Amino acid sequence: MMKYAGNYLKLANFGRELLYKNSLIDGLPFISECAKDIIGADRCSIFINELNKDELWTTISDGVEKIVIPKNMGVVGEVIQEQRSIIVNNVNHDKYFMSDIDKKTGYKTKNIIATPIFNSNMEIVGVLELLNKENGFDVEDLKFMKFFTHYISGFMELVLLNKK
Repeated sequence: MMKYAGNYLKLANFGRELLYKNSLIDGLPFISECAKDIIGADRCSIFINELNKDELWTTISDGVEKIVIPKNMGVVGEVIQEQRSIIVNNVNHDKYFMSDIDKKTGYKTKNIIATPIFNSNMEIVGVLELLNKENGFDVEDLKFMKFFTHYISGFMELVLLNKK
């Protein structure tokens, strides 16, 4: 994680400010902006895994309306099924990529990194997905994403519990 060494102060400041967010509406855009800034991606989506439903949804897609997909579809669905992070540096060669979402939104996805967000029971409560990093994503990005999702998992678990 050497290429991210200079971002630890930024991450500490982010963590302090995240403590004051008490809802998904307040916290998810803040998380999204920080992740995009540190990794250098163009877009970020945070998909919520409704544990009692067969769908994932996101409203944090940089201005795109709410997106709802089946839990077993797309790259984020694969993250849920496999319970692991995924890098796709050429979406045109990935069988899980859902090109119909690009058609619907008018956005052109080139590459993706997606990481599960686990709660304290090791259930996946969400997936953090970043899109379109110049020159693609690498192993160092993956390591940082795993660290970052662990960092935000407590916030996610608390606001999802309070939502019920």
